[in-house]
Amino acid sequence: MNCLQPLQVFLSDSFFGQHLVLKMYVVEDKGGAIALMLAALLFLGTWPAVLTLLEQRGRLPQHTYLDYSLTNLLAAVLIALTFGQIGDSKPNMPNFFTQLTQDNWPSILFAMAGGIVLSLGNLATQYAWAYVGLSVTEVITSSITVVIGTTLNYFLDDRINKAEILFPGVGCFLIAVCLGSAVHTSNAADNEKKLKDSSNKYQNKTSTTGDQELSKGVSDEAGIPKDLENGISHVSNADFNVDKAKAGTAEFLIQLEKKRSIKVLGSNTCLGLSIVFVAGICFSLFSPAFNLATNDQWHALKEGVPHLVVYTAFFYFSISCFVVGIGLNIWFLYKPVLGLPSSSFAAYLKDWKGRHWALLAGLLCGFGNGFQFMGGQAAGYAAADSVQALPLVSTFWGIVLFGEYRRSSRKTYVLLVSMLFMFIVAVGVLMASSGHRKT
Repeated sequence: MNCLQPLQVFLSDSFFGQHLVLKMYVVEDKGGAIALMLAALLFLGTWPAVLTLLEQRGRLPQHTYLDYSLTNLLAAVLIALTFGQIGDSKPNMPNFFTQLTQDNWPSILFAMAGGIVLSLGNLATQYAWAYVGLSVTEVITSSITVVIGTTLNYFLDDRINKAEILFPGVGCFLIAVCLGSAVHTSNAADNEKKLKDSSNKYQNKTSTTGDQELSKGVSDEAGIPKDLENGISHVSNADFNVDKAKAGTAEFLIQLEKKRSIKVLGSNTCLGLSIVFVAGICFSLFSPAFNLATNDQWHALKEGVPHLVVYTAFFYFSISCFVVGIGLNIWFLYKPVLGLPSSSFAAYLKDWKGRHWALLAGLLCGFGNGFQFMGGQAAGYAAADSVQALPLVSTFWGIVLFGEYRRSSRKTYVLLVSMLFMFIVAVGVLMASSGHRKT
């Protein structure tokens, strides 16, 4: 038996010819599930780095998230129309279009609830990245997700995962939360020391004091007015490609602060960590909600109505995620938060700086979530939470692309290595707990 069993083709020979019967793409064993989890890990660890890159180059988060939301939904539609529609509809596994006409609203509502909390979590993290950095944000949110979400999924999945292996892995993630907070505290102290020792005197203006009221008439560093209505971005083309100061230096931090859309130097650390913990709580609930949507553990469906196939559930999940993301970010265009400048929908349409990267991020996140759910349906959603090891990927991008932790203290490096090591151990343990769902 092939581990992924895509599109099984059954040929029956007869005197009059051959009949070709196609079966829906399904994942049926742990090998295939783990392969999908690894792909999801790569995608889900990369898309936050792309959005962080755009924020650090001055693009408004509202503009970026609107682009991201479009392709995030597109990924779900593509999965539903291909994997979910291939082959004939079966009584216990109807295809995508068949399920759209069935009376399965209780499961649909669970799927949509999962999409809502995921969208709120993603919205929170796009601001948290600016305050505490990509690496620490992903570590803390992922660890909270595993501690709460994995525990809920374990009991919802009728304990198909091995508890004696699963929960030590959860404990490792919990330790990673503490180490992640310690890394941020130590790195923030390092940056403060660099700024104090630097000959450059940077006048701190935090995004929380209300002093930074940017609008259409604000000028950039060259004295050229910036007009958001005309779609002029906060930065020039050169800012997307050139970093003059060496990463990790005080000059680098100051230069970065001038370019980025969210001003954070001197801001309250507690504000950033509070946003991170809110995001983590949201993330911890979306996978259990999706689990309920596809497996109906609470018996909310009428007798005889088949469970939502993972592809159909993911479609509804992404619809609600799209509606919340689009609605809130259009509101934030006109009523921005955290001291960001106001904008408009017309300005968003004209802002093409970095749009292709934002669209790519949406596709990566969409396919990453889809693969996670496909793997979870086969091997248990608790084991699928191993994709929350995405900080291993995002930390790599944070160091390579953004110069995080460059020229930091030995204490920060020790804490960073300890945090990553604990993550690697936790991921290995969680994947080892994979079970097999009875169909």
